[in-house]
Amino acid sequence: MKTGQGEFIQLPKPVLKDGVSVEGALAKRRSVRSFSTKALTEKEISQLLWSGQGKTRPWGGRTAPSAGALYPLELYIVLPDGVYRYRPDSHQLILHLEENVSVPLAHAALGQGCVRDAPAVIVIAAVHERTTNKYGARGERYVAIEVGHAAENILLQAVSLGLGAVPIGAFSDSRVHQVLRLPRDHEPLYLIPVGYEH
Repeated sequence: MKTGQGEFIQLPKPVLKDGVSVEGALAKRRSVRSFSTKALTEKEISQLLWSGQGKTRPWGGRTAPSAGALYPLELYIVLPDGVYRYRPDSHQLILHLEENVSVPLAHAALGQGCVRDAPAVIVIAAVHERTTNKYGARGERYVAIEVGHAAENILLQAVSLGLGAVPIGAFSDSRVHQVLRLPRDHEPLYLIPVGYEH
């Protein structure tokens, strides 16, 4: 899946209708922490990222609601060949970091093996100023609410794809930031290891 630094990968269009109901996905959703080594397909990656922050309206509305439609969240995906940043407006990935960071990322997540072993880890980060510039201190709450919306979308999408996933909040913010070499204003809020259950 690797491409040159700064080059884009156009993801396949998301599937908007499948055979799994919302009720079915809710009933099957559970935390999965043991993964096989089977890689995710581009279609699966496309669907997962779209579910978290995909564009659903011509004006830019997304799959997860956002206070004031300010969209402070940024999605990254950690794969064996590198770290990619998701671009919702064009449904593309851009190579952010060309190296395997699974082991140091797991160390930053307090040694959790599921972060090391998952074939993919979705990282949800936030640029709080996009929301706090309008709503002040209350914007911090709105960002926290929004990350929950996006994470649940991803978790339910994983179920509908026959994948397992687990939301991880226990990690060193500064170490995750350093391992992923995130922009200064991108604060990591959630790690979501995802893959086929072992």
